[in-house]
Amino acid sequence: MRVKKFLFILSQSPHDGLWVQETLDILLTVAAFDQPVSLLFLDQGVFQIKKHQNSELINLKNTAAIFKALEIYDIQDIFSEVESLQEYGLKPGDLFLPVKEIYRKELPLFIKKFDIVCSN
Repeated sequence: MRVKKFLFILSQSPHDGLWVQETLDILLTVAAFDQPVSLLFLDQGVFQIKKHQNSELINLKNTAAIFKALEIYDIQDIFSEVESLQEYGLKPGDLFLPVKEIYRKELPLFIKKFDIVCSN
């Protein structure tokens, strides 16, 4: 089986319905088949990994536990766009996952490194 590099771009708010849960299910399935998976958080997607969220108040599953399980699936390449963090007044320390920062101007070349790009 040929290994393909996957990039999942998460750019929507974490509480906009079930799409984040479905994306995480797909992402973990891909990783379970030993395909390299990377994540990129853009725009309001940076709030998906912000510390101290309580999604139960709006009857949604808390996805923080799923994100924390990424390490079990050997998913370690987690990126966040610097400008998105700045726009919402966030710093990497405000996130519950360690991220590698990437600047917006670097995104086109960064994305070209992947065989398959999935975004929401």
